[in-house]
Amino acid sequence: MKKFLLIGFGAALACSMSFGADGAVVFKKCIACHGAKAEKAYLNKVPVLTTVDPAERLELMKGYKAGTVEGGKGKIGQGAIMKIQMSTLSEEDMAAVNEYISTLK
Repeated sequence: MKKFLLIGFGAALACSMSFGADGAVVFKKCIACHGAKAEKAYLNKVPVLTTVDPAERLELMKGYKAGTVEGGKGKIGQGAIMKIQMSTLSEEDMAAVNEYISTLK
C-alpha cells in the first residue's frame, strides 16, 4: 500500500510541475506592435525592444502588469495597452519572453 501511495504522489507531483514557458510562443501576441523580431518602434514612442536592457525590459513588463508604468510621449511604453497585454502573463512567461527577445537580431 505504501509503495502505491508513493508512486501516486510522485505522478501527481510530476503533473503539477511547470516545465517553463516558451518565450517564442508568448512573444507571438507582441508581434503586431513590436514586429516579428522586436524590430519596430511602436508609434515612434516605444524604442525597439532589442535595444532596451534586458533587466529594464523585465522590470517594465512587471510594471505594466502592476499598472505602475504609464508611458506616453517621450517615455517608454503605452501603459493602458500594455497593462492589458501583460495581465495574462505570469512572471515565468515574462522572463521567458524577455529572454527570447534577447536572442533576436
